[in-house]
Amino acid sequence: MMKKLHVKTGDMVIVVSGDDKGKTGKVVEVSPKEGKVIVSGVNLVKKHVKPRPPQENGGILEVEGAMYASKVQLYCEKCKKPTRAAHKMDGEKKVRVCTKCGAEL
Repeated sequence: MMKKLHVKTGDMVIVVSGDDKGKTGKVVEVSPKEGKVIVSGVNLVKKHVKPRPPQENGGILEVEGAMYASKVQLYCEKCKKPTRAAHKMDGEKKVRVCTKCGAEL
């Protein structure tokens, strides 16, 4: 059974708990099976890479690590605050809006 997450790829989110608390970024990848998300510029981890093929450079890279989706909350660009998503009908289409200011997310 797949779990449903409150964020989608491309959403702007803010970290609400952990070492990176207060940082914002775009969701790069979502893994509903694990309940985790990868956010750009947040939760950076060092990854040791071997040169494969030998002509390529190896070394230590800094990449974004996965974090639990419960640690992030949608971020409204308009009111600059973390928010929950409300749903509103836009004609035939269901749209997610900010609960605080009503801006489309």
